[in-house]
Amino acid sequence: MARGSADERASAAAAAAVEAATERLFRLTVNRKMYARQAAAVGAVVTRAGYALLRTLADDDALTTGELARRSHMDPGATVRQVKALEDDGLVERSSDADDARVTVVSLTARGRAVVEDIVEVRTEHLQQILADWPAGDREQLATLVDRLVDGLQSTPFKPHLKERT
Repeated sequence: MARGSADERASAAAAAAVEAATERLFRLTVNRKMYARQAAAVGAVVTRAGYALLRTLADDDALTTGELARRSHMDPGATVRQVKALEDDGLVERSSDADDARVTVVSLTARGRAVVEDIVEVRTEHLQQILADWPAGDREQLATLVDRLVDGLQSTPFKPHLKERT
């Protein structure tokens, strides 16, 4: 039983270390200085939420607003607001679905596709600089483990935390 307890403590410590590391990573993704540096390098200002929608459209082509929200893991109302801002900037266009005029379909404009490609290029080059000194196996393992972590985060619901507070 002591072995199980040590395993549980080690598992909890590893989970706490991953939580702290991912929190640092998540904070970087919303950091204004990092955002400003990326925008300057790209030559375009796109919000984090706007980029998520643009990248989803680049990966999946034209989508209804509901499907775009689902695939981007965003609230439908927030998606509609972001799409409007992106449309105002000339990055996306909205049209009616051919089968149901009540349904709005969103697609990238040529400018929107170019901006996504620029952002991906800048981010990829930045990561290449960061990972340049890493052994190839570590780089490959990082990509595999991050994908695995994202899959787990998407598929595993939170358990209720039933701790009493005083």
